[in-house]
Amino acid sequence: MADDAISSVSSMVSSLNASITNAVSALQAQQAAASTDEIKTYEKSVKKSSLTNSGAATDIGILAKNTTRLNVASTLAANDSVDFYKFKVTSKGEATLGQVGDDGVRVQLMSRLGTVLADSNKDSGGDYEKYQSLQRGELTLDKGDYTLRITRDKGESANTDKNYALQLVMGSYSQDYDTVAKQPTKGESPFQMSTAQQSMLDGLNTAISSANSITYGQTGTEKLMGSFSLFV
Repeated sequence: MADDAISSVSSMVSSLNASITNAVSALQAQQAAASTDEIKTYEKSVKKSSLTNSGAATDIGILAKNTTRLNVASTLAANDSVDFYKFKVTSKGEATLGQVGDDGVRVQLMSRLGTVLADSNKDSGGDYEKYQSLQRGELTLDKGDYTLRITRDKGESANTDKNYALQLVMGSYSQDYDTVAKQPTKGESPFQMSTAQQSMLDGLNTAISSANSITYGQTGTEKLMGSFSLFV
């Protein structure tokens, strides 16, 4: 079983999108210029809503220019059609999106009103070009609320789990926010949230012990790949 997990992670590494390279290099340069002691990490583990609409999106935090980096790791489980994540941008700037995980995962960046701004689907024309710009750190986002929509690419089996991790940054950063989004309990009401879960959403202060394997000073790709240990 352990060998299968190691093989799975190795496969993820080997299938990284080449377009992430420039974004990762930029993050490495930023970290080389700053002391890792200055970086504060905040971690939370939450359950995704069983609803499949953007109104039930999981909050992954605030993207503040030259201040915060947002990371989320999760799984599109078998017969789970879509995941939504929301975040707030505090000022206009060029954002960078890093993506790692299984092949066949589609990522769409949407505005607060649901307009698609960037799409990882190669057949999406101009939206795909914007997605490539986003991966290179060249797509400008205005101040406001945004949503990430995660689905399977067309033709991918709905019966297969899809692991993925995403990372957002705008310039440099001194605060790292990690979100581990796990599956909702079968039959659980999407409108119920425990006090503990609400505390984690509000404060971003509660860390799960497994996430301690994610250390300071890692490059974007190393950090995202490390998060997969929480699922294998």
